[in-house]
Amino acid sequence: MKRLWVLMAVCFVDMLGLMMVGPLMPFYALSFDAADWMVGPLLSAFAVAQLLSSPYWGRFSDRYGRRPALMVGLSTAAIAFAVFGFASALWMLFAARVAQGLGGGTTGVAQAYVADTMAPGERAKALGWLSAATNLGVVIGPNIGSLAYRWGPAAPGLAAAGIVLLNVAFAWRWLPESRVPHHAAATAPAGRSVRQALTEIVRHPGRPAHRVIWIYVVGMLALNMVIGTLALYLKHTFGVTAETVGTFFVIFGIVNVAMRILLVGWCNARFGEVRTMQIGAVLLTLGLVLMPLPTTVVAFVVAMSLVPIGTALLFPASTSLVSQRTESAELGLVMGAQQTFRGIMSIIGPIGATVIFDTLGHGVPFFVAAGTVVVAAVLAAREPRERSVPATFSTP
Repeated sequence: MKRLWVLMAVCFVDMLGLMMVGPLMPFYALSFDAADWMVGPLLSAFAVAQLLSSPYWGRFSDRYGRRPALMVGLSTAAIAFAVFGFASALWMLFAARVAQGLGGGTTGVAQAYVADTMAPGERAKALGWLSAATNLGVVIGPNIGSLAYRWGPAAPGLAAAGIVLLNVAFAWRWLPESRVPHHAAATAPAGRSVRQALTEIVRHPGRPAHRVIWIYVVGMLALNMVIGTLALYLKHTFGVTAETVGTFFVIFGIVNVAMRILLVGWCNARFGEVRTMQIGAVLLTLGLVLMPLPTTVVAFVVAMSLVPIGTALLFPASTSLVSQRTESAELGLVMGAQQTFRGIMSIIGPIGATVIFDTLGHGVPFFVAAGTVVVAAVLAAREPRERSVPATFSTP
């Protein structure tokens, strides 16, 4: 459990640094006379770099250990934040954003670290706590970044770089390796490449681990559709401004963190991962259907709260099942591949949702997202409730 707390602290600070600079990117781009349309590619550069690098980080961690992968990823992020702080041209912002994405491709490695160190029955709870830590960074980071900006345009990036460098030192001192010796490079399958892993998830969706990956991915598509249009919907429906829209995201984040800390572990212990995943898909669908219906802000917030509740039950449970259905020698590779598909959804979802928003109506993206989650719910309903734990698992 001590290792989990250390990992949570490391991931929290990593996300804190990312969110200190992320929301400021559009303002910096415009200050360099970038056209409005350049903001989208700038923000997407992170997701593209992350989705491309995730399975490679995972494979690297399978061969050489989780700790080296996390250390290199954190160090890359620190350099990226420094570049952001000293940026004097648009291309430097793109370089910083790409480097941030490369460093952020270790999400699957962190999840594999949890799988290495926690018993199968405890993984969903631990993954929920890990996600809560990163979501807490999402809630706090933008406020610290805005505060740092008062000391000048370079301050947020340099402050983030300094915080992450301290995080590197903390991880170097306190984060041990999670891989046991007999799981080292010699046992990693030489013939299994990143490309093969990604291709097999697509070609063989019926395999036990792959089925759950697709449930996770479909749910992520729906969530990213909501995130992509939430601010626009609030602006057009309730007259929310740039000064007040952050409140809704803070509420979203707080509900998410509270759920993952307080209820995810209990639900998985009480119902099991499969049933928890099914309940999460139903609650997420209900929240998405209800969100376009309220005519008051209070009612909207109540409906919106069902979304983080549903995702808090759906995603940690499904990720736990993926880890249980994957050979330990390939945990990093498979979980990194899962993050690659998640990254694709983070690009497709917002783009598709904004097109639907403009062409079909402001509430339609929520209904389309709800229909998408229904697909995930149907897939989840077909999952057997018995757990399948690989015989190769051992606790270091």
